[in-house]
Amino acid sequence: MKSEDTPFEGGPMDGRVLPVLLGTTGTPPKTYRIPVPDAAGGPPTVLVYRRVPRGHSRRLGLPRGWKYAYDPEGARSAGPRWPWSRPAAGSGTAPDATPGGKPEDTDG
Repeated sequence: MKSEDTPFEGGPMDGRVLPVLLGTTGTPPKTYRIPVPDAAGGPPTVLVYRRVPRGHSRRLGLPRGWKYAYDPEGARSAGPRWPWSRPAAGSGTAPDATPGGKPEDTDG
């Protein structure tokens, strides 16, 4: 397996560089979760870091590398959002297929 030294920014891991295993595409994972054991013996606290580009190349704007930024909320991503998927829970808006101002076919 291939690994890459990746810097961490923010949170308790600020300034540290850890070797992170690369995926099949040669990039580190989008999220990096670090379980920290509780001193009192309770459930571990999980630190969540999100992958962000370290910089971009001038000509093509491609990422020059990756780093991890601390995510204090640590919300889990719901996965890919496809255009035909239902809206996420709690988004507050229902999809409407009829353009605004036009009558629907069911309106007699």
